Amino acid sequence: MSANATRLGLRANALQFSLLVAVNALVGAMVGLERSVLPLVGEREFGLASKGAILAFIVAFGVAKAMANLLAGRLADSVGRKRLLVLGWALALPVPLLIGLAPNWAWIVVANIFLGASQGFAWSMTVFMKVDLAGPARRGLALGLNESAGYLGVAVTAFATGALASSIAPQTLIWAGAAVLAGVGLGASLFFVRDTAAHTRREHEIYAGREPDRPVLRTCSQAGFTNNLNDALAWGLAPLYLAANGASVGEIGIVAGIYPGVWGLSQLGTGWLSDHTGRKPLIVAGMLVQAAALGILVAGRGSFPSALGAAVLLGLGTALVYPTLIAAVSDSVSPLDRARAVGLYRFWRDAGFVAGAILAGVVADAVSDAAAIGAVAGLTAASGVWVAITPWVKRPRRRRVDDLLRDARARIDRLEPEDTVAAIDKGALLIDIRTDAERERAGIVPGSLHVPRSVLEWRADPECDFRNPAVGDLNRHLIVMCNEGFSSSFAAATLKDLGFARVGDLVGGFTAWEGAGLPVRPAPNGPRDTLPGMAPPDE
Repeated sequence: MSANATRLGLRANALQFSLLVAVNALVGAMVGLERSVLPLVGEREFGLASKGAILAFIVAFGVAKAMANLLAGRLADSVGRKRLLVLGWALALPVPLLIGLAPNWAWIVVANIFLGASQGFAWSMTVFMKVDLAGPARRGLALGLNESAGYLGVAVTAFATGALASSIAPQTLIWAGAAVLAGVGLGASLFFVRDTAAHTRREHEIYAGREPDRPVLRTCSQAGFTNNLNDALAWGLAPLYLAANGASVGEIGIVAGIYPGVWGLSQLGTGWLSDHTGRKPLIVAGMLVQAAALGILVAGRGSFPSALGAAVLLGLGTALVYPTLIAAVSDSVSPLDRARAVGLYRFWRDAGFVAGAILAGVVADAVSDAAAIGAVAGLTAASGVWVAITPWVKRPRRRRVDDLLRDARARIDRLEPEDTVAAIDKGALLIDIRTDAERERAGIVPGSLHVPRSVLEWRADPECDFRNPAVGDLNRHLIVMCNEGFSSSFAAATLKDLGFARVGDLVGGFTAWEGAGLPVRPAPNGPRDTLPGMAPPDE
């Protein structure tokens, strides 16, 4: 794909973006298989009494995923996003075998090392690729859609395994589901997904020069760390806490599905909202809502109604935070530094799985499950306060004319004189925006349409009463020419804003055209129309 053919935006990349949404739903579904039943498998089928021993699978998952995130960020630009996405799915292939054949809990722990590494590479790449395609204007929305798909995938399989666990062995549910998901995800990524490196380069051409906002990056990392710290608790300890308080496997499955379900659905709105209200308010609110949810879980003593309410609030709080944090990190660095910065953030965020599993296991064994949940609630609230007191001032950089020119040229096709001749032969219209004085002094291009820059918008808009009918409709291929090829770039970008689908300008302008030995003749004598820019094309 050439640089000129590369376009940023959700609409311009709708097919690939939609495919990546579907792929990330499969990535989330892989981990959702374990959400409601695997801790119970450790306790009931493998006879583990220690909460710390049971939660070792989350420690293994968190370490592997965090390291894979870090590697993904460092390798994304050099190895390529698609290759790492395929690698992520390839690493998922041993998971069903290890879980299905597991003679002891150690095999489950090893399976989760592969699952964590798979999630780190595959989920990171869907994040990077969607951000690449979307560009900065809709970054929050893009990430909301990505995370929503992933966690709806988590919710669906978490609910399904909980509902089916009474009639099918939980271990069988996990390995059979994982085998299907890994095969489909690998095939889709290998044969249908396209790399997005060209989109990263295009965004860099437009928005390069941004210095990293290090205080914001540090704040986002600690908030992400704390978010996944409480997510580890919800994943590993909450099912055991509910079971100890009389909940059935089906009820545990409902709670385990409601939490990521609300999380996933809410991100459809929270990502978009962060584009309009700013990132910080949503992050602060999300951390405090999560803390309140854990408090309700403890206060309700693990009853099913209180657990349902806590699951809804925890899902909503996480939805406020999750896509917003990645968008904030992406906002804080230049496009070419983004993969590394997001990879580092995701490393610290998923290290929270490790800390959460260890903390929850140690406190639950030493004191009680309720004490562990209360401790994590306090840490989550403190994290929200940290975000609240961190300066988060966006200092807009004054844009120079070079920046504006680069932006304009990124949106249009630029044609050399010879390419312009070929385009005209195929029906393109050359619009000369020079003044009358410039045309009289230097000459004109036969067949060009003279529309002075000062009236271009009025003469071009098909719905304007003062339009020049010679311009044609919005499907007409237009090429703008000025004297040296600078004003024409701005004019062509304006025509793009008016809705013309195919717009370009002549590199080097009239000077380059004449220098290439192409046809030039003297300007016509005297006025040819009553209003500037209303004449037919020059003969």
